[in-house]
Amino acid sequence: MSKGTTIKEALAQWETKSGEKAAEAEEIKLLCQIPSVEKMDASLSTLTNCKKLSLSTNAIEKITNLNGLKSLKILSLGRNNIKSFSGLEPVGDTLEELWISYNLIEKMKGIGVLKKLKVLFISNNLVKDWSEVQKLSELPASST
Repeated sequence: MSKGTTIKEALAQWETKSGEKAAEAEEIKLLCQIPSVEKMDASLSTLTNCKKLSLSTNAIEKITNLNGLKSLKILSLGRNNIKSFSGLEPVGDTLEELWISYNLIEKMKGIGVLKKLKVLFISNNLVKDWSEVQKLSELPASST
């Protein structure tokens, strides 16, 4: 079994393809890496200007290392293996859109830290209990 692509490796490949420096870019797409990205490692902390980060269609299990992403407004994590919202605290004051469909989420615990969340794509997860969905009404930016 091959080891996954690291964020550092994926960023280096992205820089080569795009001709941009990742640390200065506002939008970074690291989706569909081969082999898949398995961990959100500390290399993400260098993306201080990033407003939209796409990590969809990988093999990520946990949301981690978002500390340096002070400008992040859109986070795309669809089609991974994420089980919870834990780890979103560092972007709680800036994140407006979370795209997290096709994962393994059962409970909405941790979603409340996203004070500016306006858009949530969460279809095709494992949420079964309606009371979990009702927790979305507690979000400060919710218009429901």
